[in-house]
Amino acid sequence: MSALDGRTIWLAGIGGAGMSAYALIAKAWGADVSGWDKAETPYLANVRAAGINVEIAPEPTLPGADVERYVSTAFAGRIEGRPRADLLAELVSLRRSIVVSGAHGKTTTSGMIAFCLDRLGLDPAFIVGGEIAQLGGNARAGSGWLVVEGDESDRSVAALRPEIAVLLNVDLDHHTTYASLAEVERLFEDWLAQVPEVVRAEELEPVDLPLALPGEHNRLNAAAALAALELAGVERSAAESVIVEYHGAGRRFEERGEAAGVKVFDDYGHHPAEVAATLAAARERASEGRLAVIFQPHLYSRTRHLAREFASSLAAADAVCVAEIYAAREDPVPGVSGKLVVDALAEVRPGMPLAWTPTLEDGVRFLAGWVRAGDLVFTIGAGDVDRAGPLLLEALA
Repeated sequence: MSALDGRTIWLAGIGGAGMSAYALIAKAWGADVSGWDKAETPYLANVRAAGINVEIAPEPTLPGADVERYVSTAFAGRIEGRPRADLLAELVSLRRSIVVSGAHGKTTTSGMIAFCLDRLGLDPAFIVGGEIAQLGGNARAGSGWLVVEGDESDRSVAALRPEIAVLLNVDLDHHTTYASLAEVERLFEDWLAQVPEVVRAEELEPVDLPLALPGEHNRLNAAAALAALELAGVERSAAESVIVEYHGAGRRFEERGEAAGVKVFDDYGHHPAEVAATLAAARERASEGRLAVIFQPHLYSRTRHLAREFASSLAAADAVCVAEIYAAREDPVPGVSGKLVVDALAEVRPGMPLAWTPTLEDGVRFLAGWVRAGDLVFTIGAGDVDRAGPLLLEALA
């Protein structure tokens, strides 16, 4: 008998990276699963392929009272149901689990762990916040360890009780949830106190291995992944032999193509530390070429608090254009726009090629006239800035 046999589960926001993964695992473990979202997403192809019914509509058709409802953070307060954290906590409790958390690097590191377990024949289950092409998606219901991302943005990580926890780093990234960095630190420390085995990445040295992923941050992510694998009983030398083959997750330093000698990459970075790490890694690849960025800020609250920090990170590029803020779950805030980052960058690095390009199409036109053969272009942000890559490649072809 499967762990969730006889259960009927409905998910609001089933198209998200997390909820789509929960749906796939719950279905594989015996539940009758369905769900709703207001728009199509790339994750829904795998959800439907698993035989899960999905409703796409402006508002959901709510199931009966006999159905368990779980609601993603994006729709919390609008739709009645239990928080997504409750379902994830139950899934984690059903298997020996490894949970990876921290402000930055969760998807890459959890993907590394799942990839190594997979390549070593240990058949992991995993719930990852991005598509891992080498693993066939963002979720799988294997028979071995369950590898999960733990999210601090809505405090849901606090409900998870894995056997092994990985804390990559601590940063203040969600200004509508936390009043201070100290509050984030307390959340993580309280959580780690409930976990038997803990890996703290900031206490480790970056690995000295020929990783497929560039950057000092990825060498540290790999160190954390290897430490967690050792705690899970995997011989380090065996893990090291396969981790070098890991190519990463979608939208994490992802190469989108090349046209006219210009290579275009996409990255999900949406915090100044992530932008800085991506551009530092890009410099390892740039050789003699120049580095250009189309940056789309994510969330009004984050942009208002971190505009100058974003500018400091973006100053590592040779040319930057900044698009309007991707609102996601937030309402507009008067006086807060992407131009805050442009103005700050003009102060941080006077004279650099810089443009305020509210639409992504504006940014593409600006960079298409600036780049030359040998340059690298990065589209960076957690919104829909990845649309700009194909547009730029088309403009350069």
